[in-house]
Amino acid sequence: MTSGAGDGWQIIEKASELARKGERFALATVVWRQGPSSGHQGARAIITEDGEIHGWIGGACAEPVVIREGQKVIAEGEARLLLLGPADEFGHVPEGMVVVPMACQSEGAMQLYVEPVQSSPHLVVVGHSPMASTLVDLAAVLGWRAELIDSDSFKKATVSRDAVVVVATQGHDDEDTLEHAIRAKPAFAGLVASHKRGDAVVGYLRDRGVSEDLLERVHVPVGLDLGHTSHTEIAVAILAELVSLKAKGELAMGSGLDLPETRAETAIDLVCEMTVPADETSRPFDYQGTTYYFCSPGCRRAFENDPESFIKEIAPC
Repeated sequence: MTSGAGDGWQIIEKASELARKGERFALATVVWRQGPSSGHQGARAIITEDGEIHGWIGGACAEPVVIREGQKVIAEGEARLLLLGPADEFGHVPEGMVVVPMACQSEGAMQLYVEPVQSSPHLVVVGHSPMASTLVDLAAVLGWRAELIDSDSFKKATVSRDAVVVVATQGHDDEDTLEHAIRAKPAFAGLVASHKRGDAVVGYLRDRGVSEDLLERVHVPVGLDLGHTSHTEIAVAILAELVSLKAKGELAMGSGLDLPETRAETAIDLVCEMTVPADETSRPFDYQGTTYYFCSPGCRRAFENDPESFIKEIAPC
């Protein structure tokens, strides 16, 4: 658990900070507890994509579960309700609730609501036309992070892979600006142009050796086809397309990020069936050439006293 981040307003402030940076995370809230669980009702914690936790929702048994489930929630984009506690005390469990049996010595239990928090789209509009300014203003009304930048500054900048880029230079250095955008492989790249002008720009880049996989990323003309429209209506048409893509999950933030292929290894505590990190923090015990890991000293002692009984329980039929 990261030090310096507690419950209440500190967690809200941390969530705001992560959102401003465009990071995805999960927010876990304790909605019910049964003593002697160390977590308390209303406690909150933030789980990041890389498994870092800010805040306090429970002890050594609960924390690995919340991190694991939080990462799943971030990846899937759907909230879930968790029930943590001794398996034999659960009666009928409502549909959709995820039950995680635990056999920690505290014998406590808790319910947690874990929800994904997706950052707002980061819209970068390149150009200084009235339409470009209007598009930025409209996006800001939706709570999107939006910025207006000129072509020269844009080509010197590093484009984030979760950015939504709209090139609205409208005949002024379109080719170089668009090439800089698509080579960064952002989440979205659109060109404000007519069909004829758009074909000419893409054709020029193709002749210059830009690969087809990059050119296929270009949305041109960007925006819904509303026919002959004003500058303000063009901005509305572009934003309408972006909102539609976002609603369909095709503009998911983070989709273009280079995430690590693998996460830290985990193991199952054979005594209580908890998922624990497969490292020195989980009380490793070597038995007949295999290393086993445990959530608590109690589970490790139980295994040491009779390893075969626990190994046989998970042996395939």
